Amino acid sequence: MKWTDSLDIAIDLIDKFPEIDPTTIRFTELRAWVLDLENFNDEPERCGEKILEAIQMYWIEEMD
Repeated sequence: MKWTDSLDIAIDLIDKFPEIDPTTIRFTELRAWVLDLENFNDEPERCGEKILEAIQMYWIEEMD
């Protein structure tokens, strides 16, 4: 996965952290968790706030 795969990343995060409320996560935590995902393979510096916002929004939507 790459940073642009926001929905796929969100789904993997839901699987890995089912007890986490995505509205309470700091972007620094979110970025670290994405980088730790087994299927994630992209450069850390390609990440920006808009990408993290998109991942968080998909995570919130998928939790509903």
